[in-house]
This record gives sequence, C-alpha cells and structure tokens, in this order.
Amino acid sequence: MPRLVRFVAQPLRDWLDALDACVGEGRRAHLVAIALGFLLSWWIYVPIHELAHAWGCLLAGGDVTRLEIDWIYGAALLARMFPYVTVGSEYAGRLSGFDTRGSDLTYLLTCALPFVLTVLIGVPLLRAVPRLHGWRRGLGLGVAVPVAFAPVVSLTGDYYEMGSILVSRVVAALVPGFTVDRWRSDDLIKLVRDLAPQAGPADAAGVAASLLTGTVLALATYWLGVLAAHAMARTGVRP
Repeated sequence: MPRLVRFVAQPLRDWLDALDACVGEGRRAHLVAIALGFLLSWWIYVPIHELAHAWGCLLAGGDVTRLEIDWIYGAALLARMFPYVTVGSEYAGRLSGFDTRGSDLTYLLTCALPFVLTVLIGVPLLRAVPRLHGWRRGLGLGVAVPVAFAPVVSLTGDYYEMGSILVSRVVAALVPGFTVDRWRSDDLIKLVRDLAPQAGPADAAGVAASLLTGTVLALATYWLGVLAAHAMARTGVRP
C-alpha cells in the first residue's frame, strides 16, 4: 500500500517541495516570478501541445485536415506555417480534423505525443527547482507547472481519450457488434452529457473504466518524467 500511495502522491510531493523552496522562509517575492513564468509557459506550451497532436498523427501515418487554435496563442501566425491550422476554437485548441486510417496505434500516438514534453522537460524541471537559486526558482516553478502537470489537466481530455481507446478495443474484441467509438471522446463532460439520455450500466462501466485507465496512464507519464529526471541527474544534464 505505501508504494501505491507514493505512486499516486509523487506529483503533489514534487509540487510542494518546489513551492516550499520558492516561498518558504518568507520568500514571497518569488510569487511574482512564479506567476510570470506560468503565464509565459502556458502561452508557449498550448500551441506546441496542439501542434504535437497533429505531428503525432502525421508521424504515425495518419492525415490531418483541421487543427483549431485560439487566436490568443498566435493561431494567425501558425496558420501561415501549417496549412491545417485554423484560427479560433471553443477550446484553447483542438485537433478536430484527422484520420487515423482505422489504426488505434496511430490514434494513441496522436493523443500521446504532446506529453513527451512532460517527461523530458516538465517533470525534470519541477524536480530541479529546489536546486536553483534566487529568482530562477520562482521562474523555474512557473515554467514547469503547465508542462509537468499537463497530464492532470488532461484527465478528462486526452488521457480519458487514450483510456477509452484501450478499453473500447478490449470490449470490441469480446463483445460482437460493439460500436468501438461509443465511449471515445476528447471531452469526457460532453460525452457523458451526450450519452446520458440512452446510457445503461454498460456505458457507465465503460466510461468509468476508461477514466480509470486514463488516470493510470497519466500517473505513469509523470513517473516516466521522474525516471528521466534521475537519468539527467546521473549524467549531469540540466533540464
């Protein structure tokens, strides 16, 4: 049980250690650096995250026709560089037009590729914050948070979607006639709202299993970042 608790609580422990290093002993001035770092990191990370979805699909052999990005994240400039980018979205960004050519592996890579940044940059930087000095601590924490905790923010989005791909594929193999797309969505709240009028116990179980699977995947992603941080520390590489 202690190992399970540690597995689940590690992101919170890393956050608290970094925050204490920044604001402990009355160092309240670092709050400004944290806020500035967070805003800058979020503004840069969001469009990169959305573009990585498109790149994941293309790298895996799929096709991308429409990637929506809100104008505030520089969508107009990105649209000049990437023909599939369109300005404006009801979300910060969303890959709304893509074709996996029927491959769940392509679908999974499309969902998962942005979180390579969590593993290689976000978590290692978060864990390195206590070793930084002066204002760099606050700035480092602010920059790390959106990237390190992207899986948490995406539990009802990308990670639910990844969980639903895996769960629905298993169910489809066991239940003849099951519609594989029934539980798949990048927006859990919208899916539940749409399913509610005709949902049964099987739908409730499928959606719950998909969310649980996605949560395990999110924690596993964070722990890959922890392992990457250890590897960087051993080799002297700084995030």
